Amino acid sequence: MGQFQLYFQLGIQHILDLAGFDHILFVVALCALYVLRDWKKIIILVTAFTIGHSITLALATLQLVKVNADLIEFLIPVTIVITAMSNIIKPKPSTGRGIQVNYFFALFFGLIHGLGFSNYLRSLLGKEASIFQPLLAFNLGLEVGQLVIVAIFMVASSILIGIAGINRKDWTLVISSIVLGMAFMMMLESKYW
Repeated sequence: MGQFQLYFQLGIQHILDLAGFDHILFVVALCALYVLRDWKKIIILVTAFTIGHSITLALATLQLVKVNADLIEFLIPVTIVITAMSNIIKPKPSTGRGIQVNYFFALFFGLIHGLGFSNYLRSLLGKEASIFQPLLAFNLGLEVGQLVIVAIFMVASSILIGIAGINRKDWTLVISSIVLGMAFMMMLESKYW
């Protein structure tokens, strides 16, 4: 159980690390459209993202997929820019009961983000005999870390929208614009250029 707990904690710490805030920005961009009562949609959205990055994280860690690390480090902020731009263009979530397009975006963008984690996880695993348990623990830690970010963001949103009376559309536009600007700067600073 010690190995599982170690990788679980590493997954949480990796997500909550402020030095690597790109993931935090992406989760905030995903949640910017929603309020606390939309918690089921948010959990589906974040879990779709986790599934996406779990797939490519496993494939890349097993060295079944190899992608240029500089390209991935460029594409990660691109996914954040696209998500934030989508929020700005359409600052309200879909009201339909069917599967929302956001879920597919989260899943697809998760595939890209998972490739970014793979070098980190591969260096942690070293020459482990079996990577299934560490990979599972790490991914579960990532999911829990994301849910912590979601909880903090959604409580802050609820306070500002519900109690302070800030307009929900304005809140979405401001948060998405801030995330867009930060992600755009990350794109420009990328080694890919």
